[in-house]
Amino acid sequence: MEYYGTIGPACADSDTLQNMVEAGMTGIRMNLSHGSLAEHADWLELIHRAGIPELLIDLQGPELRIGRLTEPVFLKADGPLLLGAQGIPCPAALVEEAAPGQELLLDDGRLLARVDAVSGGTLHCTVLRGGLLESRKSIAAPGLEIHSPTLTAEDLQNLDMAVSCGVTGVMLPFVRGAEDLQTLRQALNQVGGEKIRIFAKIENMAGVRALPELLPLADHIVIARGDLGNAMPLWELPACQKRLAAACRQAGVPFMVVTQLLDSMCARAVPTRAEVCDIYNAVLDGASSLMLTGETAAGRCPVEAMQYLVRTARTAL
Repeated sequence: MEYYGTIGPACADSDTLQNMVEAGMTGIRMNLSHGSLAEHADWLELIHRAGIPELLIDLQGPELRIGRLTEPVFLKADGPLLLGAQGIPCPAALVEEAAPGQELLLDDGRLLARVDAVSGGTLHCTVLRGGLLESRKSIAAPGLEIHSPTLTAEDLQNLDMAVSCGVTGVMLPFVRGAEDLQTLRQALNQVGGEKIRIFAKIENMAGVRALPELLPLADHIVIARGDLGNAMPLWELPACQKRLAAACRQAGVPFMVVTQLLDSMCARAVPTRAEVCDIYNAVLDGASSLMLTGETAAGRCPVEAMQYLVRTARTAL
């Protein structure tokens, strides 16, 4: 069983990382949507100094995100929101494809907006569910097909450094079909990364439908419930997770469960009963790895979160 955390400001010091390793953490993820490998040489040094054997990099891939903000922006419910040329930066492909009436889920669905008009390279929206919006948070446009390349220019630069940085696995977001994984494998082979594992993130309905063709090409399937939960009514997510897990078990392909496993521990030292039951059930369903994201990257209790993750999972083994 593999247990992953995500590196971020909350755990980016030697003592905290070492305590997480002692709690049972076997690997760590670096989210490259918030900065490149070259920009995080300090984090890489900390990771290697702590003796963490597995280093996963999470590429940008075809994922949609807002751009960098000088400071967080509070979006007020029923208030206006401009995305694009005249407002908060966002991918041009989204502006080109979105039409009035399209709903946009921001930051894993924590915020919700509706497109009212499109003009001058800008989406004029109304905020339906408000809150604080921070830099580089995800955007999901349910039902909208956005045509994006498998790998961005930044992804290719990061892959070129992967071997020298000790990367052992690459996570590809929003996998849509076999071609995405073949493109990533080819890019890895070109930089000497033949031994680097591919983690295919299932985050939309295209990925769910394509799972049979992904299984022979992926070293690991990732049931990434954040954006996957935006792709369907939330109450349908548990059944979808169960179906994906069953397909992976039948094919003998390892799979990971990730997103909000211990979300309450971003602010609290003790998880909810529902969260520990979720972890336990994921292991019973056959998950070969579990990952914490914001809980360790930005939460108040990264070490305690890893302890609860590992201890709960071990009771199900």
